[in-house]
Amino acid sequence: MFDMDAVSKAVTANTDRSLPPVHLWTPNYSGEIDIRIARDGTWFHEGGEIKREGLVRLFASILKREDGAYYLVTPVEKWRITVDDAPFVATDMSITGEGRDQRLTFTTKVGGRVTAGPEHPLRLACTLDAPCPYVEVRAGLEALIDRKTFYRMIDQGVAEDHNGASWFGVWSDGKFFPLIPTDGLC
Repeated sequence: MFDMDAVSKAVTANTDRSLPPVHLWTPNYSGEIDIRIARDGTWFHEGGEIKREGLVRLFASILKREDGAYYLVTPVEKWRITVDDAPFVATDMSITGEGRDQRLTFTTKVGGRVTAGPEHPLRLACTLDAPCPYVEVRAGLEALIDRKTFYRMIDQGVAEDHNGASWFGVWSDGKFFPLIPTDGLC
C-alpha cells in the first residue's frame, strides 16, 4: 500500500523547498499503483483526475525514471506508474538575451522551471500528425513543450552549420539545438 505519510514526511523534511533527493533513494520495488499521467500533463488515480494541485506537485517532486519506467519513490517505497508520453508539459517560455547568448526558460504545468542548455537539452521528435518537442527537466524526466510555446520557441530559430550541414535550430544557455535540416524546411 502506498504510504502517503512517508511521502509527506520525506518531502516536508526538505525545508529549503528544493526537490527531494530522489536520485539518492534506492528502495526496493513495491509494485504498481494505478496512477497515470496523460499526454496533456493531467494526473489520474484509479481513472479519476487528481484535482488537488498540491498533491500533483507533491507526486511530481518524487517522480523518478529508471530503465525506461516511471516511479513514485520515497526513501522506503518505489511504486511504478504509467506515463502516456512525457511526465511534464511545458506551458510557457521566457526569453532573455539574444542570438547565441539567449536563454530559453520553460515553465511546466506543475510550476517547475528549467532553462534549456547543456544540462537540460531540447530534442524534437516527429510524428505523422505533428512535431513533438521536449526539454529535459531533470534526470531523464522530460517535458513535452505545448504547441503555443513551441511556436514561440521556433520564432527564436536560426540556421547554423552543425556537423557539416545547415540546420535550423535554437540557441539557449550557450548551446545550439539543431531541430531540422534547413533543406527540410518548407
